[in-house]
Amino acid sequence: MFYEGNQELSNFLGWVSIACWLVVYSPQIIENYLLQSGEGLSVSFVAIWLVGDLCNLSGAMLANLIPTIIILGTYYSVCDAILLFQIYYYRRKKTQRAARLLIADEAEETTLYNEESPLLSGGSRAEVSTKKSMSKDTLKFASALLFVFGVGLAAWAVDRYIHRGTPRTKPEEVIEWRSQLLGWISAALFLGARIPQIVKNLSTRCEGLSPFLFVYAISGNTTYVLSILAASLNIKHLAANAPWIAGSALTVFLDLFVLYQFFCFRLEDDRRADEVERSE
Repeated sequence: MFYEGNQELSNFLGWVSIACWLVVYSPQIIENYLLQSGEGLSVSFVAIWLVGDLCNLSGAMLANLIPTIIILGTYYSVCDAILLFQIYYYRRKKTQRAARLLIADEAEETTLYNEESPLLSGGSRAEVSTKKSMSKDTLKFASALLFVFGVGLAAWAVDRYIHRGTPRTKPEEVIEWRSQLLGWISAALFLGARIPQIVKNLSTRCEGLSPFLFVYAISGNTTYVLSILAASLNIKHLAANAPWIAGSALTVFLDLFVLYQFFCFRLEDDRRADEVERSE
């Protein structure tokens, strides 16, 4: 006999997942705005992510899956489009600025962005400041993550209050080849999208990329999968949701690898900063 699930637990986890995904893109969008650049992101990563989300959304609607999946699929697609827009908008803006600045400002820009230049006064202080800023940001976004979980809990409580006295049932799920095909394509795209970003990180050392995009993505995907499993462990339910379970669960491991890259590069940067401090 299969576990028929707990609809309330599924709804709770679903709301927490939605809350996580409502803010998941915010750190990267803010990072791009502050840097006036989206070059920390791989275009292939965002573009493949967008196609995957559109396939995910289409498949979920065809299969009449739980509302959490459809709501998240729509939101993901919109945010992917915003990130893609930022990348090309800031590239165009940079090109126009360079055309206006001409030779004099071009030379100044070269000096400012030359990583090997010894002429940068206070370079070591900048590195130490960056180190402190990273710790401050970690605390800030960790607090934000707890707040997001609180918002998810509050949303679930409100939803439960509104529907009090009304039996909660899952929509009838349909297993048909079109939705399954789209679901598996989206799962493959989500996995494949991380590869260009992981490769890009090797050359950029994760500069311009917000680690909290991946922290929130891991939290959102984990609660997302758990919300599906909490609804039921019935074979038909698992089969209908298999592409979405696989796509979200497996990307968690790749996102953890991206966080590992951040950790390694920041550890190396901190070591260099400490060496510079000791040499002064």
